[in-house]
Amino acid sequence: MTRMPLGLLALAVGGFGIGLTEFVILGLLPEVAADFAVSIPVAGHLVSGYALSVAVGGVVVTAATAALRPKTVLCALMVLFIVGNLLSAVSGDYATMFFGRVVAALCHGAFFGIGAVLASNLVASDRKARAISVMFAGLTIANVLGVPLGTFLGQQLGWRSTFWAITIVGVIALAGLIAYVPAKDAAERGPGQLRRELGAFTSGQVWLSILVTVFGFGAMFGAFTYIAPMLTSLAGLPPDAVAWMLVIFGAGLFTGNIIGGKTADGNLDKSLLVLLSALTIVLSAFTLTVHSPAGSAVTLFLLGAVGFAAVPGMQTRVLSFAHKAPTLASGVNISAFNLGNAIGAYLGGTTIAAGLGLASPIWVGAALAVTAVALMGTASLLLRRNQPTGPSGTPETVPHATELTRKAYS
Repeated sequence: MTRMPLGLLALAVGGFGIGLTEFVILGLLPEVAADFAVSIPVAGHLVSGYALSVAVGGVVVTAATAALRPKTVLCALMVLFIVGNLLSAVSGDYATMFFGRVVAALCHGAFFGIGAVLASNLVASDRKARAISVMFAGLTIANVLGVPLGTFLGQQLGWRSTFWAITIVGVIALAGLIAYVPAKDAAERGPGQLRRELGAFTSGQVWLSILVTVFGFGAMFGAFTYIAPMLTSLAGLPPDAVAWMLVIFGAGLFTGNIIGGKTADGNLDKSLLVLLSALTIVLSAFTLTVHSPAGSAVTLFLLGAVGFAAVPGMQTRVLSFAHKAPTLASGVNISAFNLGNAIGAYLGGTTIAAGLGLASPIWVGAALAVTAVALMGTASLLLRRNQPTGPSGTPETVPHATELTRKAYS
């Protein structure tokens, strides 16, 4: 059995900490809102503000560090992550908490974007995709175990204790990066690297793929951002049951990650169309099941499974059209995930503030999912029209995800 490089494990720990920072706030919104004497929609800005900072940081930070060694950049980003979470842990007011979230978020997009390329270079050529999945597994494990445990810890010892724990995770990840990630370049770096990376964005398919990511991921989090008040006020669950419902959602994410990797190995565009359509159906059903504890549990699992199953395909599709210079495209698509998160959280909070009820963000998510389906259908149709035709006069088959990934990281 091939031994997993310790540097890859360090990347996974970093991914775990970052995923925990992003999502644990969802289960602690009522406690944070009460502590700072703000409304739930205002507390929700801690989610959308984080996501917007990721969206900006993923592009700006990745571009600004294009000529630097990946290990140097990743270590600096983890220091930023530690500082941001430390600020959140000691914040005495809402503004300081918000600032800490923004600081921590600046590392998110660039860490996953650069880390994905670096991870692929830590293993043999026939194990690159699996190496990348290991790093992203840290994100799913954060949702399966970290978020529920972090929510429970915050409810028992105060929400600040959760951010102290995340800060410690950051220190462990930093130590692992310093000790085990090699300092060699992941690719040819230098002054001309940024120009090569920007060249990937001349492809219309890259932009369409990014838009699919924005609306597809925004659909899931448009509904999920306000899940804690939904479960307590609409489903009638006690606050301490929220953590266990997040375990169910996290199990869905973990399952979806496995399913998504397998389905993307087939017809990539078809799998995304099916999954995004299924997401629309699940969200529509959630508007009814959110009033039942058992119904909410089942639908939350399906929401996590279907929503996250589309993620590997979304990332692979972007990289497949930017394979000559994937680092910036990878970072931008990570930003796109979080831009969708921000849009979903903002629109969901707006509908609640407008008096449309706590279930209204679910309808926002469904509308975003329909938009993602339309964009994916358009991208697929344009791709087929522009493809060379085979001997029978029909378009050639869209390349499988495995080949696209190989091209992206070769």
